[in-house]
Amino acid sequence: MELLFPEELLWMVIVGFIVAFVLAFGIGANDVANSFGTSVGSRVLTLRQACILGTVFEVLGAVLLGSKVSDTIRKGIIDVMPYNGTEDLLMLGNVCALSGSCIWLLVATFFSMPVSGTHSIVGATMGFALVAHGAAGVNWKKIGMIIASWFVSPILSGLVSVGVFFFVYYFILSKPDPLLWGMRFLPLFYGATLTINLFSVFYEGPQMLYFHLIPIWGTFSAAFGGGLVCALLVWLFLVPWQRRRIIAQCAKERNGETEDEENQIESDSSNDPKTVVSEDDKEAVTKEKQATEVELKQRIGSASSSDSGERNDFSREDSLPHSPSVKPLLGLNFKKDKDVDNESVHSHKSYRRSLQYEQLSIDEEKESARKEEGRENIQDSPEAAKLFYALQILTAVFGSFAHGGNDVSNAIGPVVALWIIGIEGEVHQKMATPIWILFYGGLGISLGLWVWGRRVIKTLGDDLTKITPSSGFCIEIASALTVLVASNIGIPISTTHCKVGSIVGVGRFRSRENVDWKLFRNIFFAWIVTVPVSGAISAAMFAGLRLAL
Repeated sequence: MELLFPEELLWMVIVGFIVAFVLAFGIGANDVANSFGTSVGSRVLTLRQACILGTVFEVLGAVLLGSKVSDTIRKGIIDVMPYNGTEDLLMLGNVCALSGSCIWLLVATFFSMPVSGTHSIVGATMGFALVAHGAAGVNWKKIGMIIASWFVSPILSGLVSVGVFFFVYYFILSKPDPLLWGMRFLPLFYGATLTINLFSVFYEGPQMLYFHLIPIWGTFSAAFGGGLVCALLVWLFLVPWQRRRIIAQCAKERNGETEDEENQIESDSSNDPKTVVSEDDKEAVTKEKQATEVELKQRIGSASSSDSGERNDFSREDSLPHSPSVKPLLGLNFKKDKDVDNESVHSHKSYRRSLQYEQLSIDEEKESARKEEGRENIQDSPEAAKLFYALQILTAVFGSFAHGGNDVSNAIGPVVALWIIGIEGEVHQKMATPIWILFYGGLGISLGLWVWGRRVIKTLGDDLTKITPSSGFCIEIASALTVLVASNIGIPISTTHCKVGSIVGVGRFRSRENVDWKLFRNIFFAWIVTVPVSGAISAAMFAGLRLAL
């Protein structure tokens, strides 16, 4: 059987495919939270439902949209021309880039930090290129755009999301009858969502579906035409059906809550004696604690006063003639005085320290309670929540589809380069991206989502801020719009950064206490170190393997 690759290069292809699958696993565990974190956080989807939808649409997006982006990853970050005649060096570099990005993504996922998979693979590719050919082998314009995206992406997406949510809040949520106003805008929301995603698919679609032959006016016509048809169908059929369904569900839930409240009142009245006893016990414990503190203060005060008196006695006795009978007495008095003094100081310090710890604990509890109260006050009415359920699922599904097309390239871009360089024997890589490799990367992403995806999903959906169906929809649609528009007009952008910026922006708009700023600081720090850390790992591996081989 004839091998497709030279025997001396075969090991790099095999290792590259293994590491690429692990990297896809890490991307699935970390980056897929961009698509479904808000839906799970707002309780629109369960984690299991998110994993099922993610598996289907990540693989579809990878196969249908992934080929175009993988070309950029494998040929757009570094200049491949210096590797002419040393193709094995470029293949080794791609193995190291996969490994460096893989290690950093898994570490970030372990600490539940959402980082950019694109930036991770870009940093790792830059790392081995610096070792191989120095600064001349790196596309520094690309690196500058990445650094700018640390600030541009979250700020721009946050502002757009706040604008969208302000529109929803002013025209729907703040109205006396949010269901009535929401139904009026429902065709607009569905039409806009479909238009944005259709434009993304047609504009960035793969050559295998001949989307690249569609002129720009055809892309606009197809996207806006599809959106208008969708809005018309929603107005004619979905709005009447959903209005009846939401009204019936809310009425049923209110009746159920009334029965639960009556049962709870009866239960509480039957347990009154236990409640009284419990309160008495709490009061007794509080009084006992106060009595102990008073007693401790008195002991400290008496010890201090006796200590002062003994010092005065000692001063008077020190002026007496030194006789053998006096010296032992003075020695005993001094030792006793010293022990009492140490005990007094130690008791006083311990008491003050305990009060400080107690006060600190009380302050922390108050701050935590204040934040929790601020989050609890953020909620949609039952009608508004049900109104945005389907919309948020729709935007999450489209987001997952686009993510599969964009981020699978981070995992399979270098391994596609390995495959094509090995077959063609040159660095130009003229062959199209094989579909089966895209499918391979999509499977790795799906497996990572199922096994480890809950960590970062929890960070984005629960820990960073409280998300409701209405705010979740605004975050999804605004971040998708920001990524689409900014990427096509040349503004550097990151999907992960946009989603985090949208979550923080809408969360802060709803309440000052609704954002965990300490967590956001940690996430931002993880963004900054992504490129240098993944690059350093890749560079170290490349230097070591080149010397060893």
